[in-house]
Amino acid sequence: MKKCVVAILFIFQSGIAFAQNETGFTGKVVDSKMQKSLEYVVVSIQNATIMQLTGSDGTFRLVLQSEGDQLLLLHSQGYKDLLFPVKAISGKMVDLGVLVLEENNQIGSEVFLIALSESDLADDNTSSENTSGLLQSSRDAFIQASAFNWGQARFRMRGLDSEHAKMTINGVTMNKMYDGRPQWSNWGGLNDATRNQEFSVGAATSDYTFGGILGTQQINTRASIYRSGSRITFSGSNTNYSLRTMATYATGLMPSGWAFVVSAGKRWANEGFFEGTNYDADSFFMSIEKKLSARHALNFTGFYTPNARGKNSPNTDEVTQLTNEQYNSYWGWQNGKKRNARIKRVEEPILMLNHFFRIDDNTNLNSSVTYQFGKVSNGNIDYQNVNSPDPTHYRKLPSYYSSVYAKDQGEYPGDFTPDYKNAQKNEERFAVSSQINWKELYRANQTLAANSNGSTTSYVPAQSNYVLYEDRTDDKTISFNSNLNSQLTENIFFNGGIAFRNLKSHNFQFLTDLLGGLYFKDIDLFYKGDQSQSDLKNPNRRVGVGDSYGYNYNYLANTIDFFTQFKFTYRKVDFYLAQAFSSSTYQREGLYQNGIYPTNSFGKSEKVTFENFAFKGGITYKISGKQWLFFNGAYLTQAPSIRNTFPNARLNNNSVDGIKSMNISSVEGSYIYHAPKLKGRLTGYYSLIKNTTQTSFFYAEGIFDDGAGYDNTNAFVSQALTHLNKKNIGAELSFEYQILPSFKTTLSAAYGQYIYASNPNVTIANDAKASLINSNPVFNFGTAALKNYKQPGMPQQAYSLGAEYRNPKYWWLGANINYLANSYIDVSSISRTAQFYINPKSGLPFPEASKERAKVLLKQEKFDPISLLNITGGKSWRIRGKYISFFGSINNALNTIYKTGGFEQARNANFRRLDQQESSGKPSFGPKYFYGYGRTYFGNLAINL
Repeated sequence: MKKCVVAILFIFQSGIAFAQNETGFTGKVVDSKMQKSLEYVVVSIQNATIMQLTGSDGTFRLVLQSEGDQLLLLHSQGYKDLLFPVKAISGKMVDLGVLVLEENNQIGSEVFLIALSESDLADDNTSSENTSGLLQSSRDAFIQASAFNWGQARFRMRGLDSEHAKMTINGVTMNKMYDGRPQWSNWGGLNDATRNQEFSVGAATSDYTFGGILGTQQINTRASIYRSGSRITFSGSNTNYSLRTMATYATGLMPSGWAFVVSAGKRWANEGFFEGTNYDADSFFMSIEKKLSARHALNFTGFYTPNARGKNSPNTDEVTQLTNEQYNSYWGWQNGKKRNARIKRVEEPILMLNHFFRIDDNTNLNSSVTYQFGKVSNGNIDYQNVNSPDPTHYRKLPSYYSSVYAKDQGEYPGDFTPDYKNAQKNEERFAVSSQINWKELYRANQTLAANSNGSTTSYVPAQSNYVLYEDRTDDKTISFNSNLNSQLTENIFFNGGIAFRNLKSHNFQFLTDLLGGLYFKDIDLFYKGDQSQSDLKNPNRRVGVGDSYGYNYNYLANTIDFFTQFKFTYRKVDFYLAQAFSSSTYQREGLYQNGIYPTNSFGKSEKVTFENFAFKGGITYKISGKQWLFFNGAYLTQAPSIRNTFPNARLNNNSVDGIKSMNISSVEGSYIYHAPKLKGRLTGYYSLIKNTTQTSFFYAEGIFDDGAGYDNTNAFVSQALTHLNKKNIGAELSFEYQILPSFKTTLSAAYGQYIYASNPNVTIANDAKASLINSNPVFNFGTAALKNYKQPGMPQQAYSLGAEYRNPKYWWLGANINYLANSYIDVSSISRTAQFYINPKSGLPFPEASKERAKVLLKQEKFDPISLLNITGGKSWRIRGKYISFFGSINNALNTIYKTGGFEQARNANFRRLDQQESSGKPSFGPKYFYGYGRTYFGNLAINL
């Protein structure tokens, strides 16, 4: 017995001696208002892999491998990061005492951090945001400026689209296989439920996926990591929605091993900032976790965010001059209310089951199965045997008579004569009928008929000439995913994963409203005979509400991805190596036998398969506890999206001839200085994206054949660009200085050069030339001279200077001035081919065409620079144990009017017509533009119970 006691005492004393030899810190973290202990706070050494989470009592114990000066970082969602210098003493655990975190009032601005464009804009007060943050660190001044200030001008971080970033929820990729982008509105309005996020920039490491060259964004919805309590939020805005309310309740991990989180919200507007843009969105979220044992836990996450919003139109300068920058041609008055013909609806529930397996103290396995289903639809008006319902149709504008359509032109430009008298009449008519006339559409679907007594007549329903329809996509996606994270040794960490996704995407035209008529004919009156039939197996159909028509097909796709990553951490140097392999298989399955393509529209196409490899690596050199150098590089091949693989999927099974995977190279380097008062980052980057494919559709007047001469057929055509290279090079600067404890200033800058680095090949598919003999009427237009043109749609330079004051009595006020420049229009590729100089009537070059004039006509438009003043502020209170916070912002306080993007129309892609239109001063087919918001506000009141 005595020997046992001695042995126990020896072990106990050895343990004490061992503990006394440990180097590190202990402490307790509490909330500044409630003084309650905070669980799951991330405690780490800045820019190191050493990390610990606080326990249920708010305490932590952080063991270090070395002594000396360090920067300790405390991070928790919803709180301001706490960063301060500490000194590690060899063989001693330093007690830091009670550490206090303050609520982050600025969280009320609720932004997502990767790119949105007008086509996929569907959430909150964002307009175009493309950025991400440093993993295990707070978002620096540059990241803040990118998201909060530059996003309203469609700034894209490093000029890259969101297809080059990976969006994951619980490790499951959310990027759509159709276009490579996330469908942001699938979790719109769930801001409180999606707060637990991690970011990585560029080619930096991620524990969940190989990632893209723009970075990764991971949302964690595991129920046990949410802080217990309730939160109610009320918001008001004049951007996309007018009012919003949200409520969230979380239990935290209960003694029974269960944890629950529920959240719901509502956003709505009768009209947003632009005319006729109604908004209606609901949001529902649930996460349930059961801790089965010390090593196993199951978590179910489900969310459903049905939403609908009215789109706004891009407009030519002529239309804007006749109306205003907020004008929207997509709506009209009906029964005293504004009705938008182009409503986008998204209803895609996501169900996810995760299994968390703690294999041992150093190894964790996260496996999941996910099912996503539902629909995305885009509304529009279809019509037959009647005039276009579009109030801005070129025949209804003054330019129809003052531009190239005034009179039939001869062989020379002198044959053109403007008709100013009729141009004035069109302007007067447009002034009183500048919106959709719903009453006329209903009347066109009726006919006069005599009453039974024969004495009077009245209008009765007849065949519909106008109908409302939706371009519908009904997706069913099932995903299997498994990620392994392990600390192999004291200095080596491993991450690896495998993911499989299967997609069945049903795409069809869906009739939603006959507009007072009886039926609609499922034919295309542009063509004759069998070619007019949408489905030869069911010819001359009469369709009604709820029927599919026009086109009907499935996309079938499978992808499988593997990745492995090794991270090595040492006192002065960290580095990592990662590699990945993926395989993607796409197939189209036609459900209609189209009359234009009878031999290759029905049934399954050949499978198109892409196999891709990826490699990346990086190194971090720790100059000191305050200074670091980062270098990352990546090389990968990436499959094209389904959208760009089948250029004319609505009508046939053809894929782009010779389509290949993209080749992507990227390098970046950063210097970071991080001290309590001064924080700075300078980053340089370079990326080259080769062999991209882009598809588009437009109406063209005159289509070249394959060398035998010119065919003057007018048709709706599809265009494919192949072998298009893009080069992005630039620098980023982030600077933040705490002048006083309550006052700080920030400076952010982005300087980029984003250009096309090749002359891509242009092919045009002309449906009007399809036949039994030629089932793939693709015409090669040769190369387009796009090299050194600027990539469109975003500022390539952006600067922000800001100041912020925080009062000890829990109110704060900030302002920043922003300058954005070097934004360019999206140019017409077909206008940059050799065919631009060919006369469509003779097949010979235009005699008046000159290189000097063509240089002027084809010069890429550069938008005016933008200056934006933004003001933000907030206040928080503690009332009877409840925490209340208010956040408010005024963006573009000076009400600057500016263009955020635009595109050249390709309808008249020849020298003479473009020359005459430009010379007229008001071209019928001038570029169309999108405008940014004017002065907008956002207010958010949050109550934590």
